[in-house]
Amino acid sequence: MSRRLSTGIDVLDRKLDGGLPTGSVVAFSAPPASQAELLLYEFTAARQTLYLTTDRDEAAVTEALERTSGHTGSPDVRRVPSDAPLDHSQRLFRRLPEDSNLIVDPIDLLEKQDEGRYRNFLNDLQNHLHNTDGVAFLHCLDGRAVPDARDVTEHVADVVFQLHTEYSGDTVETRLAVPKFRGGRALPETIKLELAESVRIDTSRDIA
Repeated sequence: MSRRLSTGIDVLDRKLDGGLPTGSVVAFSAPPASQAELLLYEFTAARQTLYLTTDRDEAAVTEALERTSGHTGSPDVRRVPSDAPLDHSQRLFRRLPEDSNLIVDPIDLLEKQDEGRYRNFLNDLQNHLHNTDGVAFLHCLDGRAVPDARDVTEHVADVVFQLHTEYSGDTVETRLAVPKFRGGRALPETIKLELAESVRIDTSRDIA
């Protein structure tokens, strides 16, 4: 079995039998109006992280990380310009050292580029992660205008995280599903999360 790397969230690691296999590409799908960024921020606590932002500037992401009350690291935050974003992102991730994280937040801008070039980008990313034992988290906005290449992203991805938000009366419930997990097992049930100022996982159904 491949060596596992922590997600930065202890309870999630336990449910994933120790974390994510090295070399994994994770497609993290979530509604734009959710608090999905809190999960991304906690992923940075596990190891050295390159955080590529495609819709906010570096200062906004850095300030948001500093305001988060959960566990976070000190990622290298870089803005990806709309001009030639695949080339720019590729140059940056190729510099990643061993045992590092890559976060692309969100991946939508890259998915909107030429499909052939986007496939090549994903294949190059996978090869680099396998060679360096890293992990990539691709934040996929599950909104009103999903890019056509989203199927490509989720098919190439080794692991798929899907965040769902449900409204019932005056309560908001957020659940994380893991329907795809190469090199491990998909989770048979969803994980209930509390996303406020940080990430908390409901373990009330777990047996201590």
